[in-house]
Amino acid sequence: MTSDRNPQARQMGDESMARNLALQAQAIWPQEQALFDRYGLSGNLRVLDLGCGTGEITRRLAQRYPQAEIVGVDILDGNLAIARRDSAALGDRVRYEVGDAFALTYPEVHFDLVVCRHMSQAVPDFPRVLDEIGRVLKRGGWLHLLSEDYGMLRMPRGARDPDRFWVDTVLPYLESIGCDGRIGRHTSPLLEQRGYTELAVDYIVVDTLRVPRETFAGILRAWRDGYVEPLAQASGRDPADLRADFDAMIADIETPPRYAVWQVPVVSARHG
Repeated sequence: MTSDRNPQARQMGDESMARNLALQAQAIWPQEQALFDRYGLSGNLRVLDLGCGTGEITRRLAQRYPQAEIVGVDILDGNLAIARRDSAALGDRVRYEVGDAFALTYPEVHFDLVVCRHMSQAVPDFPRVLDEIGRVLKRGGWLHLLSEDYGMLRMPRGARDPDRFWVDTVLPYLESIGCDGRIGRHTSPLLEQRGYTELAVDYIVVDTLRVPRETFAGILRAWRDGYVEPLAQASGRDPADLRADFDAMIADIETPPRYAVWQVPVVSARHG
């Protein structure tokens, strides 16, 4: 994958992202795992975890589908080194490969289930990735997409306005590198256009009631540590001022009884 296709490579390969993926798994997976029940899959499956990062969810998929052959694909070998290290106990049925989501090396109609989480907002021209997923997914197979949407984060308003931060700083930054920070709300129409059926959109609610405050705050802290610099460069804002925005949101999440929420869209559908 070229830099044009992976404009956030530096951030995705930073230690803050490994930290972030672990915290997001802790926050999201307890609610998300039940969604896999609707697919009715079991036995000797082929499962692709596309954009697997450090393998946080690949390992959970291996536990859920104990007879499946599971492959995790990511563009960054540094992430995969962590994934291989932490998945050693799972043996040969779980493997990790460097791959380009725009040009997968697998044959057509190969996988029973494709899982793609936290990637759709990170690459430009995500519809092309969907076309490649459709090529390798079996007819009747399932696609499970966690598509982030940065218009769906709501924090308390105090001296700083967090709504304006996401709308005026984060979304324009993503747009400037060709990515869609609202891809969560745009995903289901893309699947309908490609003939998927049994379409469903569920929302994982990451908030200060369902998720430990320290976990939720840790996600924001990891974003801060990885993204202050590129956000400052794109927006022209002072990095210290951007950090102050993040710190205010982190403090609100950590401080009872203040309430904060992130609605995370999960879109699933069956390949027609």
